Amino acid sequence: MRKVLSSLEEAAKLVKDGDVMTTGGATFHRAPMEFLREIVRQGKKDLVLVDREPAIDFDLLIGAGCVAKVRAGLLAFELLGFAPNFRKKSESGEIITKEGACQPIIAGLRAAAMGIPSLPVKGMLGSDLLDIGEMLGSQQQMEDPFTGEKLIAVRAIEPDVAVIHAQQADEYGNVRIEGPKYEDVIKAKAAKTVIVTAEEIIPNEEFRKNPEATSIPHFIVDAVVHAPKGAYPCSCFNRYDADYDHIREYIDAANQDQFEEYLDKYVYGRAGA
Repeated sequence: MRKVLSSLEEAAKLVKDGDVMTTGGATFHRAPMEFLREIVRQGKKDLVLVDREPAIDFDLLIGAGCVAKVRAGLLAFELLGFAPNFRKKSESGEIITKEGACQPIIAGLRAAAMGIPSLPVKGMLGSDLLDIGEMLGSQQQMEDPFTGEKLIAVRAIEPDVAVIHAQQADEYGNVRIEGPKYEDVIKAKAAKTVIVTAEEIIPNEEFRKNPEATSIPHFIVDAVVHAPKGAYPCSCFNRYDADYDHIREYIDAANQDQFEEYLDKYVYGRAGA
């Protein structure tokens, strides 16, 4: 096994301008926030973001000017409403938005993970999602060859990079995710490059003692970063809860045209300079 333990700075260099990127977790839970703050600090541009149900992770990158396009089933802040930077830049046309449904995002990632060009789904039939111009080319109505039943073929989604935050990893890239895994294992299998940030780096011997607890195996992981509280202000199951006071501060800054001040304080660390 090769060692893939890396610094945050070096791992972030694996993300290139214009890459298609997906992140782990869901809404305010186990998003790889410290890694994304480093992406902002490195000034990445023109990223294409795709996920089922992101929140502050995508919104931070959008607000910092790192994003050209977003494809998501839902990009919102749970009970706190729409993602503020996403809404502003979508309405102004600064980013291209392909907002559809959760089912085709999952199907597209599953198809890539399985190494096939598409997967059929059924749930969008009867809606107008097939008529939305932004979705053309990524999903198409078809007939089942056995029954003639109408289905929708969703094209495989193969991200250039998947970034996942986990509770534990070893220096070789074996990963343990505690609690809900969401689509993180599928994303890791679908992506060309996989980066994991972890609360703890533990000895490989611990993985060997309990191999069935391994969520993502070493041979599909390209870099591991030790990042305690790396999901903050999101939660990390069994470690810490989401900081909703911080998230409200974020929303206020975005809505009051003070987002640069937020970035200075919490991302660049130069508030008051």
